[in-house]
Amino acid sequence: MSQRKRYAQVGLGGRHVMFRDGVVSSSKDVSEMVALCDSNPGRLALSRRQVQEQFGEDIPGFPAEDFDHMLRETRPDTVIVTTRDAHHDEYMCRAMEAGCDVITEKPMTTDEFKCRRILDTQRKTGRRCDVAFNYRYSPPRTQIKDLLMNGIVGEVLSLDFHWLLDTTHGADYFRRWHRRKENSGGLMVHKATHHFDLVNWWLSSVPVSVYARGARRFYLPETAERYGLARRGERCHDCPEAERCRFRLDLAAKPKLKELYLDCENHDGYFRDRCVFSPDMDIEDTMSVLVSYANGVNMTYSLNAFSPWEGYAVTVNGTRGRLEHTCQETVYINADGTVPGALKKEGTTVRVFPHWKPAYQLDVWQAKGGHGGADPVIVKYLFDRDRQPHDPYLRAADQRAGAYSILTGIAANRSMETEKPVRIDDLVPDIGLPDYPPMPSANEKLDMPDEEP
Repeated sequence: MSQRKRYAQVGLGGRHVMFRDGVVSSSKDVSEMVALCDSNPGRLALSRRQVQEQFGEDIPGFPAEDFDHMLRETRPDTVIVTTRDAHHDEYMCRAMEAGCDVITEKPMTTDEFKCRRILDTQRKTGRRCDVAFNYRYSPPRTQIKDLLMNGIVGEVLSLDFHWLLDTTHGADYFRRWHRRKENSGGLMVHKATHHFDLVNWWLSSVPVSVYARGARRFYLPETAERYGLARRGERCHDCPEAERCRFRLDLAAKPKLKELYLDCENHDGYFRDRCVFSPDMDIEDTMSVLVSYANGVNMTYSLNAFSPWEGYAVTVNGTRGRLEHTCQETVYINADGTVPGALKKEGTTVRVFPHWKPAYQLDVWQAKGGHGGADPVIVKYLFDRDRQPHDPYLRAADQRAGAYSILTGIAANRSMETEKPVRIDDLVPDIGLPDYPPMPSANEKLDMPDEEP
């Protein structure tokens, strides 16, 4: 057997387990985890203990301040970065400068300055940089790519994309560190990077300019007052209104959240269950965006974080007709032990409306697992790519795709501040075109029936 590839992971919060176990368990014959690193000693000890109990491995642990020492001592080939979004660039660049490849959770980073740093460091070092866009690997989203590649609507001319976060998952962004743009870039970066990357990939194109409007309209102190929650505290754990509040997160009652956050908060003072109606946040909960792409397509996009159901509706209009795709996801809270973003089969549809022909519905591609069946698939392509089948959809994403996905959201943030359109090239120039599959030609011959159907 060839030598196993060596990995180290920094950032051991709610999303780190998929990556950690992908190395330690799913791909253990070709990979090994040589170090774990975190700023919170409680979470570091917890992750090490979980690996010991579940897989019988004792992985060395390092505090965040010893990150560079960790790289020298354990000599990983690749560093997995799953820290807070705003710290991704720091660890990615230090790892690449130390001679390591990197894999980062989305979003790649949170602003244009950090984005430039990552791109410059990657060019200087030549190291491989993978950005983990789970949704590309979800069967229904891959199905949409397959249909568009095969010309089901001909040349794509316009696209509408509307995402809804519900009052369980959506509210959760207003409890956590994501509530501050300095940490997450807001929902336009942290959450919408998934969606903007999907559209870039579906279209095989990149954004050129962005205009956006947005505000926080629901998660406000005034909304709590309208619900009659007048005696609320700063966090759910000891809030006088806890028993009455439908937005309550009871960390003590959820074992996985308790051990990951409540039991570890004494180390750094981080509260995972802050009030969703607190004034101490600066992210929006309702946003509308207009994006223009290099291939001439325009997209209208919206994101609302207080919906009664979770998922999205996307419509693609082309020279041969129209594609409508609706996707509903199950309710979950990050790291609570439930499957994140599992599909509701009965609420996920794909319909095609050809010109001058009857509309029809397609069977939706299905799979089990997190993010619509994506997580088990992306783990294989990240950690055991050489043994995976050829991917005609080119789902793997590098720093260029990572940059364009976040820059749509970063431009949206700038546009909301200035009330003016923002060009992507003015934020970060000379990114280069990501690797995308070819799409139907704009010069493709179209058929017109002799008679009305």
